[in-house]
Amino acid sequence: MAARYSAPTNNPAGNVQEQPSTRGATRGQVDAAIRSGLLTGRFIPGKAVTIRGLASELGVSPMPVREVLQRLAAENALEVKSNGRVQVPDMTPERFAEVLKARLLLEPELAERALYRLSKQDVRTLTKIDDEIDACIVSGDAEAYMQLNHAFHFHIYAASSSKVLLPLIDSLWLQFAPFMRTVYGRVGTVNLVDQHKEAIRAIEQKDPSALRDAISGDITDGMGILGKEILKNATGG
Repeated sequence: MAARYSAPTNNPAGNVQEQPSTRGATRGQVDAAIRSGLLTGRFIPGKAVTIRGLASELGVSPMPVREVLQRLAAENALEVKSNGRVQVPDMTPERFAEVLKARLLLEPELAERALYRLSKQDVRTLTKIDDEIDACIVSGDAEAYMQLNHAFHFHIYAASSSKVLLPLIDSLWLQFAPFMRTVYGRVGTVNLVDQHKEAIRAIEQKDPSALRDAISGDITDGMGILGKEILKNATGG
């Protein structure tokens, strides 16, 4: 993880102090940094890190890191071992099938709920993000692709203002993203195909059925690449 936070000037130890007035902000910073690390593949499946190592990298004490990791473990995004080491849980074919099914059930539904709240400005924003995604596919920048792909989907989903479905979908992305980033790093991005332009067109036309189809197709195409790799590893192929 690359993010680092500046300590207050009156803290010569270089860590954010655990005072009541700052602990909440510190925990929020740590949460954002670790979630970003999961979404962009900075947590590598099969490679453990330590709570103290993460705390040192983020420039904070271990306490807020431990609190955030415990919350992410409850979301099945990370495993915290008794020895303080942290890693991404294994992705079995069975778990992958459940994640895929949950995405196909929840994300098209949330996109449809967001549809009539999305404006022409949102369409322009989504088009700009998609243009940047196209450039990343050509250049092979897998980490930037992951960031932008997440930004595209969640710009749509956030417009729904859902208090229930949005956190569930966020949790699902945290579970599959580290594996997706590893696969993209192995097979490259040049052959990636998305249905973002179809989704943008459906938003412009306020066509809920077309939007659901575009989101479902985009999920199926992207997760299909990951599913093949997981099955190959499970069967030793």
